Amino acid sequence: MSLAYLDPGNLEADLQQGAYTNYTLLWVLFWATALGLLLQEMAARLGVVTGKTLAEAARAEYPLATSYVLYAMMELAIIGSDVQEVLGSAIGLNILCGLELWVGCLVTGLDTFTFLAVHHLGVRKLEALVAALIATMAACFFVNWGEADTDGAALAAGLALPLMESYMLTQAVGTIGAVVMPHNLYLHSGLVKSRDVDRSKVAKVREAVFYNCLESALALAVSFVINVAVVATFADFFYDGACASDSLACVPRESVSDHERPCRSRLFDDAVCAEIGLAVAAPALREVLGRFGRVAWGLGLLAAGQASTMTATFAGQFVMSGFLRLDVAPWKRVAITRAAALGPAVAVALSTAENAGLQNRINEYLNILQSVQLPFAMLPLLHLTNQKRWMGDFANGGKLAYVAFAAAALVLVVNVVLVVQFVVGHFDSPPAYAASVLLGVLYLFAVSLTVPDAVAAVFGGRRARASVDEAADDLANPLLVAQ
Repeated sequence: MSLAYLDPGNLEADLQQGAYTNYTLLWVLFWATALGLLLQEMAARLGVVTGKTLAEAARAEYPLATSYVLYAMMELAIIGSDVQEVLGSAIGLNILCGLELWVGCLVTGLDTFTFLAVHHLGVRKLEALVAALIATMAACFFVNWGEADTDGAALAAGLALPLMESYMLTQAVGTIGAVVMPHNLYLHSGLVKSRDVDRSKVAKVREAVFYNCLESALALAVSFVINVAVVATFADFFYDGACASDSLACVPRESVSDHERPCRSRLFDDAVCAEIGLAVAAPALREVLGRFGRVAWGLGLLAAGQASTMTATFAGQFVMSGFLRLDVAPWKRVAITRAAALGPAVAVALSTAENAGLQNRINEYLNILQSVQLPFAMLPLLHLTNQKRWMGDFANGGKLAYVAFAAAALVLVVNVVLVVQFVVGHFDSPPAYAASVLLGVLYLFAVSLTVPDAVAAVFGGRRARASVDEAADDLANPLLVAQ
């Protein structure tokens, strides 16, 4: 679960947040992580109490058409995330070994099966490998942070004060999407099923819920500190107010091919305002920290990309099994996910080989995609965990339900504002504008399929539509029988 908050998409959002906004949006990172903890706890509680994944419960609760819409949206989110992971790993291989991006994409497309081989040896072996990769990331990014001259007061102010300039909205939404990725909620509800819990005893379930919450808090605490390390490093090295107003960073001229104008830097003489992303970060860090800083970044990025591939694989397996009721072997699921992601990843690698700015923008838009897809996980989760029919005495309490609903509403509003801003700023021709409006209407319609149920579950009333057989299965839950 910690890996789910440390994938290349997170790192892209972190470095751009630091380089473009300094420490100003650290409060967004903190509260996005807190929202992630709230949602992950709810997902884990659903899995522990019901013995079902979020996808299985949603399939039982919603009409078939709605279930298929949710499935399609989650597959889109998983593929978008996997594209970032493939690209991130390829960039790491390019930094360390000099491989062309498209070659690195192909290598990454095959090496995921290494993780499946380790998983075949036992889940604890896989967890040990994951822990080693997290330790590698922490060491590499903390080495870079250790060379930065972080302003502690500014960092504390960024965490505490909810300030934001208008040009920072894209970065704020991208941070939310990068931190709280929707398919990770489906993932966590399935991961907890690997723990042996006696659901016929309320005390045992309560104990399992507590320790899963504790485990989630520790995992997210680790990921949060590593994310802050990346933000602080790039804020100290590459932030400049004159560049930031145009969503640019102040980087060494040698590290970029396209740039806007010269800027002043306290670290290097010849600096320019330019976009920064995963690929540009390495040469920029080399100018500041030398070859070791570049290698540390590349190694950490490769570890992040490699490790996070497993989150997409398992999430896809749980989503497909729950919504479509297809039990697919992990290696087949890897093949499906990678086949869908590899084509776009290679296309991006080839088209952006000489245009790092375009690559940065694509990664930024993929982070925004995760935020746009978030309601298709949040709303079903909020709906299900508020129903005693599913959760018994473990249903959300009043305050928790209201806080979660307010967070979901805020994400929806911010997404609408961002999409409107994006359409107005990028589409001038009538056909493109009309197409974007049509897509917006279809998106709002898809979201509306789950909104009434979530509202009814939080504020009273219920629209239960499970089939007779599925309802009988729910009532056979030994926990609900015991209660």
